Amino acid sequence: MTTVPLRPKTRTVTLKRSHPNWAVRISTALLILVVLAALASPFLTEAASAQSILDALAPPGTPGHPLGTDELGRDILLLTIAGTGSAVVGPTVIAAGSMILAVIFGTLAGYRGGITDTVIGRIVDVLLSLPVMLLAIVVAGLFGAGYWVTVIMLVILFCPSDIRIVRAGVAEQAPRPYVEAAQMLSLSSSRIMFRHIVPNVWPLILTNFMLNLGIALVTLSSLSFLGIGVAPGTPDWGRQIADGRSVMGDNPAMLLIPALLIVGATMAINLLGDHLGERLRERGLQ
Repeated sequence: MTTVPLRPKTRTVTLKRSHPNWAVRISTALLILVVLAALASPFLTEAASAQSILDALAPPGTPGHPLGTDELGRDILLLTIAGTGSAVVGPTVIAAGSMILAVIFGTLAGYRGGITDTVIGRIVDVLLSLPVMLLAIVVAGLFGAGYWVTVIMLVILFCPSDIRIVRAGVAEQAPRPYVEAAQMLSLSSSRIMFRHIVPNVWPLILTNFMLNLGIALVTLSSLSFLGIGVAPGTPDWGRQIADGRSVMGDNPAMLLIPALLIVGATMAINLLGDHLGERLRERGLQ
């Protein structure tokens, strides 16, 4: 027999969408381009790192270099596309890893309560007291943290707030009649939590995942700007901004293009996340 997650019975409600269709479409198109660039980045890294001193600081519009070149003669367009991988993959892993931990521990805390909730809550309080950027700088200074070490550290530092959010959603669902019905059927706690309760807080989980993705993109780019995580010479949006400061007067595209991409991608992620969350909540209320 196929098991269907139990859902609370609710009345049909029509929600008014807060974002116009054109904004959602533009955000979707921009994120599709970013994903395609991230997929292509491993194949362009070598070409983007090729140096040509004779072509150094070529202005935008130069034949063969639409966005010009940097002080080493590297093509800025290729650098930007190749840098999409490190700028996007890391934040995606951070947001996904943080949310997986949040679903596990937040669900346990919200459903079981008692000593489980207390222990998880105290650990969360300790982690929330740690300053993310400062800790990343200290760890990099002490251990020379590389890119993936920085990503794992940010996963751990991002998850406390996510655990609190998931816990609140699960705690709100736990007393509902459909959960009591599942308990009366003698279903296991793990089945009730992850097969019945978690699907009902999925809109909250998805919306928070998208929010974390945007924050992680800005955070990891900021650390790259400070020289943490990404090795010198590696194509990366944050690293490009740092390197572009010295050539701002000769070719501002070196700094402005990755900066605009970070801002645009973050805004698109937040808009699309809000839109998807609204659609899921609307579907759940029907």
